[in-house]
Amino acid sequence: MAKGPGQRKEMRGGSMSSGDKKDLPKAKLSAENFRRSFKLFDYLGRQKWQFVLGMVFLGLSAGVGLYFPMAAGKLLGVFGDDTTPKDILKNSLQEIGLTLLVLLVAQGIFSFGRVYLFSLVTESILKGLRTDAFSKLVQMPMSFFSKSQTAELSSRIATDVNVIQEAFTINIAEVIRQTIVGIGGFIIIIIKVDWAIAQWFVYIIPPIIVVAILYSRRIRKYSKDMQEKIAQSNVIVNEALTGISSVKSFTNEFFEISRYTKNTEDIRKFGIKFGVLRGVFFTFVMTVIFGAIFFILYKMTELKVDDVITPEEFGQFLMLSLFVAGSLGGLPGQIGSIQQALGATDRVFEIINGDHESINLKSQSTPAKRFKGDIEFKDVYFTYPTRVDYEVLKKVSFKINSGETMALVGSSGSGKSTIASLVLRFYEIGGGEFIIDGKKASDYDLTEFREQMAIVPQDVLLFGGSIKENILYGKPTATEAEVVEAARKANALEFIESFPDKFETIVGDRGIQLSGGQRQRVAIARAVLKDPSILILDEATSSLDSESERLVQEALDKLMVGRTSIVIAHRLSTIKNADKIVVLHKGEVTEAGTHKELIKNESGLYYKLSKMQFDTVSSLV
Repeated sequence: MAKGPGQRKEMRGGSMSSGDKKDLPKAKLSAENFRRSFKLFDYLGRQKWQFVLGMVFLGLSAGVGLYFPMAAGKLLGVFGDDTTPKDILKNSLQEIGLTLLVLLVAQGIFSFGRVYLFSLVTESILKGLRTDAFSKLVQMPMSFFSKSQTAELSSRIATDVNVIQEAFTINIAEVIRQTIVGIGGFIIIIIKVDWAIAQWFVYIIPPIIVVAILYSRRIRKYSKDMQEKIAQSNVIVNEALTGISSVKSFTNEFFEISRYTKNTEDIRKFGIKFGVLRGVFFTFVMTVIFGAIFFILYKMTELKVDDVITPEEFGQFLMLSLFVAGSLGGLPGQIGSIQQALGATDRVFEIINGDHESINLKSQSTPAKRFKGDIEFKDVYFTYPTRVDYEVLKKVSFKINSGETMALVGSSGSGKSTIASLVLRFYEIGGGEFIIDGKKASDYDLTEFREQMAIVPQDVLLFGGSIKENILYGKPTATEAEVVEAARKANALEFIESFPDKFETIVGDRGIQLSGGQRQRVAIARAVLKDPSILILDEATSSLDSESERLVQEALDKLMVGRTSIVIAHRLSTIKNADKIVVLHKGEVTEAGTHKELIKNESGLYYKLSKMQFDTVSSLV
């Protein structure tokens, strides 16, 4: 059901909008941050010469950007010259026009070369960065994922890398080019142009630019707040549509509409305030900035009338002023983007340089030495990294011999699933000993260790491909005949063959196109194909109807033959034939034995749980 106000947690999607990019952290422009970012160049490889050539094109482009206004300014010198014969003036005009044309063509070539080469360099960097980031991400330990949001991690691979891409392709080059043009032009104005003209630029333009920068920062903050409010409305829509069946079954349509309407009203009010702020900014731009430009033009015209400056000086200063003002004014936005890119780089390298599991990424076609399957816990205790003050397991001890089935029984939170996670080495034990075949589990290569394991969970996650692809996940090198045989052993062949596309049937996102029982049997087929030494069944039949449970249980019974199996079950009727039953309560082993042994202890927890379940079943019958 949809939760009421104050009870909801914000949901995030896997992708981020342009508004989300504004929320990315900005790193300070420090030497240390730049030093860390230079690690990106380790991914250049053979493209280093392309980067150097791109920098050459960038320098040439900036040089043309400085020379162009000087050449363009000569045009006014031609128009202001009344003493030179017209034919000579026309020749001068043609020479200037030809020079400007050559400069424009050169600028176009240099700009294209710079963008193209930087794109080649950037894509090479990003390919290695994406591959490394994803590779290290999937090798992170479960403790890392327990402290991180999936959407936030996806963002680091998607949005953060895109921000880095924009910075390398556009922002860094633009900062360098605009800095050269802006500062270089400013110096030329002061040195080359008469101080009677330059003083007005020095006194008026820089202060106006500073005010505009400070005001634009406030606008960006309002823009970010606006995006956050819009994101909140998207959360409401996402939750309502995701849980539409709950909304309708509880007739909460009016509640959801009211909640969304209140949110959109907040957006409207904030949008009006934001509009006023932007209106003031545009008024400032139109009145103050353009007023200052025309005031400088007025003063220059006045100086020209008084013959203090020549028409050519007038034109050169005018063009230089426009280029310098435009370059300096564009720097804050570009620097802000670079700050975002530095922050994004830090976030990506946090994954790449993080502590990850020692996974063997080589081909697994050569099987590791098969385990016998003897498992022993000796006084094992454990706390989760996110709850270090709470002991989940307290000196848990048990032993399973090769080929035996051990069932874990207990109320919710007693530690059953935690033991399954420790057997898979999703987490390392906090103390005691975990022994496999007489050897400490931590002494095994982690890849070799997990190759011996398979788990069939309660909530099966199927990937969005075909049934065949999902079964092959257990053994990617399996033949088609092996896939069919695995499906047969899992009691899945009949329903698979009933589909028009058979094994090529697409299961949909998370396997939504299949029923719960069908998903379970596909997962069992996957486990059959893997042929593990040790099998973990985590309440694999608890959420199924009677017929699906029967088919799944039959398949599980076949799968457990000859393997060491750990079964977690709430339905005690499914584990009556287990070789050993371990009863857990608040992280401690309170009882252990067979069903016949435990049922005799009327003061034990197992007896109480059994009586509760079997009495309930009898009353229903």
